[in-house]
Parts: sequence; structure tokens; C-alpha cells
Amino acid sequence: MFRKIFPPFAFVVLVTSCSSMRPVTFANNAQTPVTPANNNKNEIKFLDISSADNAKVGANEVRKDVHSSGTQSVKSEETNYSNNRSSEIEKVSPLQLKYSQLLNTEVEQVQNIPLYRTIDDWYGTRYKLGGTAKTGIDCSAFVQTIFISVFGITLPRTARDQYIATQHISRTELREGDLLFFNTRGGVSHVGIYLQNNKFVHASISGGVVISDMFEPYYVKHFIASGRVKGIIHNSSVSVNP
Repeated sequence: MFRKIFPPFAFVVLVTSCSSMRPVTFANNAQTPVTPANNNKNEIKFLDISSADNAKVGANEVRKDVHSSGTQSVKSEETNYSNNRSSEIEKVSPLQLKYSQLLNTEVEQVQNIPLYRTIDDWYGTRYKLGGTAKTGIDCSAFVQTIFISVFGITLPRTARDQYIATQHISRTELREGDLLFFNTRGGVSHVGIYLQNNKFVHASISGGVVISDMFEPYYVKHFIASGRVKGIIHNSSVSVNP
């Protein structure tokens, strides 16, 4: 019976002896740090994690990495596009900004800088029948001046003669630099230069040198024909919008 009782008793004594010896051991060795009981618990929890749980954690981390990588990629592309767009806008001149607004078009479409610079030089000049100067100019003299300055082409002086000198085309074929002819006083009596997005520049009796829309009721009613001057290199990206 003594043998049956002794092992448990000996185990209790051994455990009690270990517990009682620990404070003495740490007290004698001041340089050895004391490990808090909570750290032992954390270590036990770590040891209890199964391989299946590790696999789930790893898979979730991979998914997060992939999702994060995809999101960062999209954001990076958006940022690059925004930066490129901002860079392009910074390169645009005030002249391009002004006429993109007047024409209600994209600023990148205002490409023929000499044309728009010359138009801007005359913009707002008052109308004067028979006039050819900044003090006053009529519609055909304005067209003639633009063509000499920008395209190096000399056109006849009157709207009627300019109508005869051009190749007549459909309004659906209009390109920047083509001419628009109107009957405002009988016959071919008014002319303007087509730009883009249905807009044209002309010396108007009411407003001087201005930009108007060819589909305004007045101009639709008095429209005769559109004409193309030979020798002009047109910007094909700014055709008429039907």
C-alpha cells in the first residue's frame, strides 16, 4: 500500500519544491528578467494554433495583398492620368483656352495657333462697309485679310467673287478654313470663315468681328452655300458636327 501512495505523494512534494525554489532562484540572479505570467499564456495560445488555422491566415493575407495591390494599381493609374492631364493643361496657352471656350470645344482642338492669333488680333473690330483697317472692316475684307496673313493666299475682294473662286461643298464636309456664304441683302452678300463645332468667325454688321453659330435661325435662313479654297491644309479633326 505504501508503494501505491508514494508516487503521488512524491510528485506533490516535487512540485511544491519547484514552486518554492523559483523566488529564491530569481532573487539570487538579479540580471535575469522575470517573465510575466501573461507571456506564458500568449506562448501557449501560439502553440495551440493548428496548421489549418495558419493556412487560413496565410490565405487571407494573400487575398489582402492581392486586393491591396489591385487597388493601388488602379489608384496609381488614376493618379498618373490626372497628373498627365494637369501637365497637358499647364502647357496650353491662354489663346487656346479662350477660343476653346468661344467654340465650346476641347482645348486640344485649337491647334492652328497662327489662325487663332490673327483672329484674336482682329476680334471685336467694328464693322464698316468697305473698310479694311482696324478702325473698321467689312466681311469680305476680313476674310481676305485672314487668308493672306495665315494661309498666304490672296482671295478676291468681294463676297460674290470669293463665292465664285471657291469649290462648293456640302455643310457636312466643312473643315476649318472653309467659307460660308449668306444672302443678307440680296445675292451673295455676306461671308465668314468656318472654324469648328458649327462655329464661324466673321465681321458682322451688328457686332463687328465675332464668332457665331451657323445653326442660329438667322444664319440658317440666309445660308446659300459653303466653299473650299484650294491650297489650304485642313485640320480633319475639327469637322462640322451635324
